[in-house]
Amino acid sequence: MAHKTLSAPIRTALVGFGIAGQVFHAPLLAHNAHFQLEVIVTRDAARIQSAQQRYPQARILADWASLLQQIDSGDLQIDLIVLATPPGLHAQQARDASARGIHLVVDKPFAANANEAEQMIADAERANTLLTVFHNRRWDGDFLTLKRLLADEALGQVRTFESRFEWWRPEGFGNWRDRVTLAEGGGLLLDLGSHLIDQAIQLFGPVTEASAELTRYSSPDLSDSDEATFVSLLHENGVRSRLWMNGMAARPAPRFHLLGSRAAFTSWGLDNQEPLLASGMLPGDAAYGVTPEALWGTLGEGDETRAVAAERGDYPAFYQQLAHALLDGGAPPVDAREALTVLRLINDLHARFKVRNA
Repeated sequence: MAHKTLSAPIRTALVGFGIAGQVFHAPLLAHNAHFQLEVIVTRDAARIQSAQQRYPQARILADWASLLQQIDSGDLQIDLIVLATPPGLHAQQARDASARGIHLVVDKPFAANANEAEQMIADAERANTLLTVFHNRRWDGDFLTLKRLLADEALGQVRTFESRFEWWRPEGFGNWRDRVTLAEGGGLLLDLGSHLIDQAIQLFGPVTEASAELTRYSSPDLSDSDEATFVSLLHENGVRSRLWMNGMAARPAPRFHLLGSRAAFTSWGLDNQEPLLASGMLPGDAAYGVTPEALWGTLGEGDETRAVAAERGDYPAFYQQLAHALLDGGAPPVDAREALTVLRLINDLHARFKVRNA
């Protein structure tokens, strides 16, 4: 079903001003002239101050109930709500937004479980509104580079794909992620696995077999969620994807490592758009998303390798495509049903493989 279209500017409310809201959504929205950031919802005093300084035109509200009250009273006209809140809150918030005919961007993880995500999609379809999920890692520079190499068949027939999000943070995230249970949408499999599994499916298609190893090192009294995770996927085309998520890796392994029938590709380090945005760099800066040549990945076989020019990272493309969808009726940047497929796979892994306390 086609969703209803809008006229510019797209009046937007950003709900949540933690890492997702501050670092990703707010700068990308402010960069795109099709969007007008009308409201930021946060109750934290430091975040309120930051929001007021950086986005003085935006109204600051303390909580979700206040946002709904002002919408219902007519004090606010909102076309789009961006949910940058913990996944356990997404289902009810999405239900409230769809009931009011408001379009939605939902940060990943899409929801705490697939049943909630299915209901969110059904609610949006009944309301004839657009619902999309912020799988921004589809626009990582290294991922775009990898897509180019595969399109050019530079590796021959791909046999195995390794992908990792690893860092050294033994003290934990320092936020809600350290305390949230699996039932509430916690754990690295849901949080980072949403990105890595989505990328693998985007590259190599549907999955026929999946297994996982889920480990927790911190006290199980704090949470039952996984902190170090390995996932193995067998795709219909025969490619084997091996995915690692680990916040307690004292030394990282390659970000990407692909083995093909003719060549291999290896790259190190995470895409730089998040740290650039966190440092205050604007998406329109000439250096935004550019990977220094010293950090380019390598392609080759045996001892014969060459550096491969990295594609520029392009998170702004998400909101540019969203604007086209909302204003002109185009396709959303991420089909919510693709995000649901990822969530179903994660739910299946959680059901079959339990977290081991190490």
